[in-house]
Amino acid sequence: MRRTLAAGNWKMNGDAAMLEALGHLQAPGGDSAPDILICPPSTLLVQAVAASKDSPVSIGGQDCHSAESGAHTGDVSAAMIKATGASAVIVGHSERRGDHAETNADVRAKVEAAWGADLLAILCIGESEVERMGPDTLDIIAAQLDASMPDGATGETLVIAYEPIWAIGTGRVPTLEQIVETHDMIRARLVTRFGSEGDSIRILYGGSVKPSNAAEIFTAENVDGALVGGASLKVADFQPIIDALAAS
Repeated sequence: MRRTLAAGNWKMNGDAAMLEALGHLQAPGGDSAPDILICPPSTLLVQAVAASKDSPVSIGGQDCHSAESGAHTGDVSAAMIKATGASAVIVGHSERRGDHAETNADVRAKVEAAWGADLLAILCIGESEVERMGPDTLDIIAAQLDASMPDGATGETLVIAYEPIWAIGTGRVPTLEQIVETHDMIRARLVTRFGSEGDSIRILYGGSVKPSNAAEIFTAENVDGALVGGASLKVADFQPIIDALAAS
């Protein structure tokens, strides 16, 4: 049984004052409650870990370099993220792939770096609007998944986040049928490559997830939670998404 996960990506937003709200997030459902993860900017990681102590919230980074150390001005290694007390890191987000021209090979190396630092890697994949409108959407997503994902993945070390690029921050959301089709394909791909272990790897949906649509999205069998952007910045928006996941 896969444990569900509500992950919040604050992106380049947030300050110390916002961290106080982390202690107010609740994980309903007892032993089957969703896991909750917040990924603030790297400047807030140490404070976020402290603020989330004695709460159900875990903390993660938004990106890491593939190298352990070196002349990489402005970058943060996976080991540095781990040293803050964080337990996870997002890699391969479309904004990194697009804004920083990260390739599938770059992302794969970052997943391996995360594993080397004993961090859970949240691997993002997703298609552009042009790719969604074409006939080969699923093949494109599958190829991206295959090339970005190292061998040896397990449910303890990897989470996949499917984020259609055209839906991120736009308010537009794929139909439930499209989400189901894509998540089912990803699950089949994971099982084909990793056998029964592939069935333990969680698949999150991300792309304008909000309180008004979360419950419907979570009805899909292979949607194990969400990677949430803007709606994770406020408890009033993020808590209903967590509640919907707990009720699914």
